[in-house]
Amino acid sequence: MTDDAVLAEFRAADALLEGHFILSSGLRSSRYLQCARVLMDPARGSRLATALAARLPEDVRRAVTAVVSPAMGGVIAGHEMARALGVEAMFLERPEGTFELRRGFRLLPGQRVLMMEDVVTTGLSSREAIAAIARAGGETVAAAALVDRSDGQADLGVPFFPLIRLAVPSYAADALPPELAAIPAIKPGSRAAA
Repeated sequence: MTDDAVLAEFRAADALLEGHFILSSGLRSSRYLQCARVLMDPARGSRLATALAARLPEDVRRAVTAVVSPAMGGVIAGHEMARALGVEAMFLERPEGTFELRRGFRLLPGQRVLMMEDVVTTGLSSREAIAAIARAGGETVAAAALVDRSDGQADLGVPFFPLIRLAVPSYAADALPPELAAIPAIKPGSRAAA
């Protein structure tokens, strides 16, 4: 699947938004990819995850025995990736502000995991998810995401495989360009701004 085909999937789902957005990292941006909208069509979610699974190196695909993703945004993406890889899907939650496995989810000691996100901007949530996987006894062999908004700049501490990399500028709230500052900000994501 080419980058143009991936963006076409987002456009077809009205999931490529323009305006003034507050990202889950607290940064601001003029473009937002609403993965919840692109994943609300199960066939589309399956196509995107299958395309991403095909891009993973063979040794990663063979090693992974579970996909773990952070709630909320990563749950559907992680489930579809697990389906594409033929392994179990689990997700992390923040009941007390720190990611943890709940609902009876368990990792075996040393179990090899793919951490799956919907979108990576700064990599903070991904690094927190990887740390939670380690606390639960798992080993994150790689990370994947539908979208890397950092355009390859986010360091997750493990090999990272996005379906598409985008250079979408983001700004601190006190360093907005005038055209963005003139538009009211909205928060479309699932986590309170940092």
